[in-house]
Amino acid sequence: MAVFLQAPSFIPGSSKTLPYPRLNPHFPAAHVSLLLRHTFSFNPIPSFLRKTNSFASPIRAAHNCDQVGGDGNQARGVSGSPAALIWKKNLLGFASNNFLPLALVGGVMFGLANPSLGCLADRYYLSKFSTVGIFIISGLTLRSDEIGAAAEAWPVGIFGLGSILLFTPFFSRLILQLQLQPQEFVTGLALFCCMPTTLSSGVALTRLAGGNSALALAMTLISNLLGILIVPFSISMLIANGVGVSVPMKQLFRSLILTLLVPLLIGKVFRETFKGLAVIVDQNRKLLSMINALLLGLVPWIQVSRSRSLLLIVKPAVFLVAVGMGALLHLILLAFNALSIQGLSAISGGSKSVFAKRENASALLIVASQKTLPVMVAVVEQLGGALGVSGLLVLPCVAAHLNQIIMDSFLVNFWLRKEQSVDKAKAALELEKKS
Repeated sequence: MAVFLQAPSFIPGSSKTLPYPRLNPHFPAAHVSLLLRHTFSFNPIPSFLRKTNSFASPIRAAHNCDQVGGDGNQARGVSGSPAALIWKKNLLGFASNNFLPLALVGGVMFGLANPSLGCLADRYYLSKFSTVGIFIISGLTLRSDEIGAAAEAWPVGIFGLGSILLFTPFFSRLILQLQLQPQEFVTGLALFCCMPTTLSSGVALTRLAGGNSALALAMTLISNLLGILIVPFSISMLIANGVGVSVPMKQLFRSLILTLLVPLLIGKVFRETFKGLAVIVDQNRKLLSMINALLLGLVPWIQVSRSRSLLLIVKPAVFLVAVGMGALLHLILLAFNALSIQGLSAISGGSKSVFAKRENASALLIVASQKTLPVMVAVVEQLGGALGVSGLLVLPCVAAHLNQIIMDSFLVNFWLRKEQSVDKAKAALELEKKS
């Protein structure tokens, strides 16, 4: 009789030894088959791994046990494969659900371990290419109805611009009260407070959170363009005590147009011109979000690689204090904007207010609470050492920049998990009503 073994259809989900005594090789095969059917009535293997003829497997397995002496060695030999599949599935699920934080932390670790590659990438302006890539993807995924949603939420955008450029810079006065050596760490974080929002991470995180990405794009573009004019006055009034601060306005303006606005328009034109491309983009939004996360992960990799030599000079304890100060600053900005959203929602219509809509609130909270590093670096380079050593001014801001992205990525993951649990609860409730 031809004998076949098809173990996957009855293997349990654990790699432990089967809880049955050693089988008698003369025990009738029919009894063994009946025992196996009773014991392994549920199948933990995913359906795509199961064969269509798996119903005959218990009898075949029983004959095979007779052949090998019934000691269960074969079952124990392969019983780890379902557990391995489950472990692999859980690992891939964790990586998929936390892809952005893993990409950012991986960039930091890679920059610390091997800074030469990051410095080489910086030399060839890879960070600018990553920003261009993020905004091309933003243009490709930008639907026309989203632009209409951003226009409807104009009060949210106006407050967001005010928060970014006018309100949050005043927290620099609070930071300057802190005492830390070198003093450049404190001054650098105060300068960081006066900057506009991030060029790419706020938009990417808003899109991942399912927020109003068109509103996030509008606040990012306008705040950075207006910031070229407003930031010098903020620094002079709040930090430099009247000392003249010159900013390369022409160069910054041209750079922002080329790296933000032009790629966004290119992506949008391609979406509207080629309808087939729009369908492909909409069907692969999750893949594009992962590409966005990888492009965003290039930022900490390059920044940490550039700053590694300074990290070795500064005392670790002092730098950790500066890192904590940067994290605390971001928490303060998040709290300020969250409370502002709650207050504005209450006085402008409650749950019907544009501030109360989840999409608008998430976009405002993320974008208005972040500060950009590239503009900060450009401003520090123009100061010419007037407020301290340039490298020491920038170093805590690199940490603060990474902190805000990583912290917000975990916040976005929390929102997504909460939304998934709510959807599951609603689905379960609907099933109960139908039954």
